[in-house]
Amino acid sequence: MKLAGDLRAFSQRVGHEFARPELLVRALTHGSISTPMRPDNQRLEFLGDRVLGLVIAEALLQADPDASEGRLAPRYNALVRGETCADVAREIGLGEVLKLGRSEMKTGGRRKDALLGDAMEAVLAAVYLDAGFETARRVILSLWGDRLHGAEAAAFNPKTALQEWAQAQGMPPPVYEQTERSGPDHAPAFTITARLHDGRSAAASGTGTKRSIEQAAAQAMLDLIKDAE
Repeated sequence: MKLAGDLRAFSQRVGHEFARPELLVRALTHGSISTPMRPDNQRLEFLGDRVLGLVIAEALLQADPDASEGRLAPRYNALVRGETCADVAREIGLGEVLKLGRSEMKTGGRRKDALLGDAMEAVLAAVYLDAGFETARRVILSLWGDRLHGAEAAAFNPKTALQEWAQAQGMPPPVYEQTERSGPDHAPAFTITARLHDGRSAAASGTGTKRSIEQAAAQAMLDLIKDAE
């Protein structure tokens, strides 16, 4: 089996030339277009998640030999979460070669974090099955690049920080409320407001996931609290 030109270019962006191109094709096949003769990428996603986790865990341990599990865990979570995988996928143009059914294409599937993140993990599994762990490790460390060095900053969670602040003040946890939605269904924009028990509120808007906008609202609230101190 030979890869089409767009897939050859994509494999170059991944950093691996496939001896078994069918693995890459399967990794890029979403369930919305799969058939018995063309299986989807779910099983590869399951494996790729584990391969990615092992490589990232090992890299974090080597980078900071004295760090406790409590300090390593947030960094690890920041590096392997779906949003990070989706960001890496966007950087290498994975959405452009993702094989989707008509319904997913109509609803902006090539831009969805969940689909991109899952397919990115599937691609890593395809590399692992095609060439072994060391090659998969090299590819992951190359693609994740500077994220590994900035893992501690990426691990900062504004929602967690705001909740801890509220608890320290004797307040219940903040409440997050979607206060506005606009744009088309395939790419909606949200406004989410974070509210404290004392009546203070801060809002953030964006077209990302609700989770990311809640994080932004929490950060806006932390900034408000800092300015008032």
